[in-house]
Amino acid sequence: MNIHRSLCILAAVMAGSTALAASYPGHPSTTPDINGADISARDKALADDTFEGRWPGSPSGEAAAQWIADEMKRIGLQPGNHGSYFQTVPAVNIELDAGKSSVAFDTKGGPLKPKYLDDMVYVTPHYAGATIDIAKSPLVFVGYGVVAPEYHWNDYAGIDVKGKTVVILINDPGNESAKPDPKFFKGKAMTYYGRWTYKYEEAARQGAAAAIIVHETIPAAYGWDVVRNSWSGAQMLLEAKDKNASMLPVESWVTLGIAKDLFKRAGLDYQAEKAAANRPGFKPKAMAGESLTAHLTSRIEKHTSRNVVGVVKGTAQPDDYFLYMAHWDHLGSKPGAKGSDHIYNGAIDNAMGVASILEIAEAMAHAKPKRSVAFLSVTMEEQGLLGSEYFGEHPLWPLNHIVGGINIDGGLPQGHARDLVLIGNGASELEIPLAAALKAQGRVISPDPEPEKGSFYRSDHISLAKVGVPMLDPDGGYDLIKGGTKAGQALRDSYREHDYHAPSDEWHADWDMTGMAEDMKALYQVGEGIANSAAWPNWYAGNEFRAIRDKEMK
Repeated sequence: MNIHRSLCILAAVMAGSTALAASYPGHPSTTPDINGADISARDKALADDTFEGRWPGSPSGEAAAQWIADEMKRIGLQPGNHGSYFQTVPAVNIELDAGKSSVAFDTKGGPLKPKYLDDMVYVTPHYAGATIDIAKSPLVFVGYGVVAPEYHWNDYAGIDVKGKTVVILINDPGNESAKPDPKFFKGKAMTYYGRWTYKYEEAARQGAAAAIIVHETIPAAYGWDVVRNSWSGAQMLLEAKDKNASMLPVESWVTLGIAKDLFKRAGLDYQAEKAAANRPGFKPKAMAGESLTAHLTSRIEKHTSRNVVGVVKGTAQPDDYFLYMAHWDHLGSKPGAKGSDHIYNGAIDNAMGVASILEIAEAMAHAKPKRSVAFLSVTMEEQGLLGSEYFGEHPLWPLNHIVGGINIDGGLPQGHARDLVLIGNGASELEIPLAAALKAQGRVISPDPEPEKGSFYRSDHISLAKVGVPMLDPDGGYDLIKGGTKAGQALRDSYREHDYHAPSDEWHADWDMTGMAEDMKALYQVGEGIANSAAWPNWYAGNEFRAIRDKEMK
């Protein structure tokens, strides 16, 4: 498709062209009651190949956003943004030109040139110009790259890394211990310090020229293919006044094999240095005789994408809102992907979440709640939670009028369960009505069975939590009626190993949607109950977001 035609089609989509809509999946016939068939039908439409993986800012991706808006209108939701179903999100698309880019290491054992995608991925968030050059930047191992005063921990203590390249381990110190100490960071549970986003942010604050995160499947919670697929191709960022000059010039990952080779060439043993990084008193260490030289050329384009928002207006307190949220975007189409299927349909991640909030929305539209209930489908989650971040910074309603919310990111098709997993359980009073709704179903809340994966910091609810709004992040059943927790874990493992951020994440007609429907009924009850009450649930005392909420509620 030529650029002129692409732009014309995108303009038509963003204008809501009905002629263009005819080439995309139609809208299913659904009912106001919450059921698995309706959720599956919407998922099938959103995961259709014609949306080409719902890449934000692309014609096909923005067509998916238009489909969601049209579906909101069909089921009776009002536009949520002053007469529009859309909130425009200004962004920059930065796509590495791999053929014109290179990264190499000088070492005492000779040059080392990792193969792009197979051994290493790298990008720049800078966009003042098309090229970034780094020459002979010395390598420094900084352990987990964490500065955490509350844990009396500073991996950068005693060293100046300005202009240098820092090599960083993924996750938190102590996370992989056979018996994690819950008082050492959070033991098995990942903190925000364990997230790759934080590690790049801290390296930038320290003045580094580049950061290299060492990938290991267990502490990262995903394989190298996820890194490869997520970090190749175009990357989107919100527009910034400084054109991201405050961010790292180069952000990168390497495979464990390359990392071990670099350590060996520097006269270091990777496992021994990793063990040292897990003990109090760790000191950063220069990787003797090693430096990085990089030349990155990127194609830079300004883009706009859109959050989609519809509202069921409250009958008595229309200015107070309960929020349901799910991201609509995925990874698009990658012609260079392995195999014959290049479309990342994202049926579970996150057509399922969007289909789920639309199912709740249709039921809520017939309930006429006293408070308003908003349904927000955000863009650019896969690019770093950017759509929800933008909404948090530019809310459509005052934050102290958003009572609370529920974020739905994924959800595995499965049968009935005895429980519902709540990511970040023990955080807010929203758990009280959730527990009541589950009790009515003969079920209970279960804590995250895999807290080491840091899921609480990896989805859009965190963008609202950071500005004070209490949020729930449910993750489906785990203790299944058929097969128990063993079956629940097997489903999670299978999805993560085979389908997560892969072209195989596609809709299937034979999905068992009974568990999903049961979950949505419980989550509906939470929202309806709060919307018909005068309650203002808060974060529990001691939670890191409580002070923010208390201040804004004054």
